[in-house]
Amino acid sequence: MTRTQVSAVALAFSALFAGQAMAAPQTYVLDPTHSFPRFSYDHMGMSTQILRFNKTTGSVVLDKQAKQARVDVTIDMTSIDTGFEMFDDHIQGADFLDTATYPTATFTSTKVVFEDGKPASIEGDLTIKGITKPVTLAVTSFFNGAHPMLKKDAIGANATTVIKRSEFNAGKFAPGVGDDVTLDIALEAITE
Repeated sequence: MTRTQVSAVALAFSALFAGQAMAAPQTYVLDPTHSFPRFSYDHMGMSTQILRFNKTTGSVVLDKQAKQARVDVTIDMTSIDTGFEMFDDHIQGADFLDTATYPTATFTSTKVVFEDGKPASIEGDLTIKGITKPVTLAVTSFFNGAHPMLKKDAIGANATTVIKRSEFNAGKFAPGVGDDVTLDIALEAITE
């Protein structure tokens, strides 16, 4: 083998390994100041109520080259924010969220479907009050790029799905108070 051939082989291997390094999955940690799960439901036909949780942790692992991702989120159910402290306490009771027994809810993805290089839907397991059900979140917006202030790689997304609260043993007053609950998750995450 000539010196030129050896150099060409070495260059090919270095390009291969460089490509593999670039394709490595990247881990993003949720920004707790910009990641808020919200939920809404029909209140006796009079209005749609919108509530949120103030404390959420988790991570997103994104492999842009392979078009694969994994999402793990934990919601502090005691951080419910209804806008009215007495109702915060009421909704944490055993008939609804039962936060004394189940202080957290979790979502763990099982599959992320990509379209045009971006996540379009996220399938996974949602656990509330110790009950796990499969759900599919529709991704309504997605961003991946440099964070404008932190200058680190970041992602942002909004995703939504509808669940039945009665399936999670939280169906008190249904159907007068709507059983269908729309989950709307706003998420921002930054590289470690």
